[in-house]
Amino acid sequence: MSVTTVRLQPELEENLAEMAEKLQRSKSWLINQALREFFERQAQEQARWQETLEAMESVAQGRAVSGTAVHEWLQSWSSADELPPPKAGQ
Repeated sequence: MSVTTVRLQPELEENLAEMAEKLQRSKSWLINQALREFFERQAQEQARWQETLEAMESVAQGRAVSGTAVHEWLQSWSSADELPPPKAGQ
């Protein structure tokens, strides 16, 4: 494991020390856990952003299902004339 020095603001250092004592964990463990969670959140946000860009591109290219088609399909549920799920471009 490597060693990294970090300068903390006094209130963060106090909170870190208090939480470490409360959880009976080391400050190092808490910092590692916080960074791990931060990196996971950042990765999720990047993935969501990429999905958003891809969805916007799909809409721009006409690969989307209209709200009207979805509404008509939902309204047909549980009826004798239930419609198949709508496809892009409908």
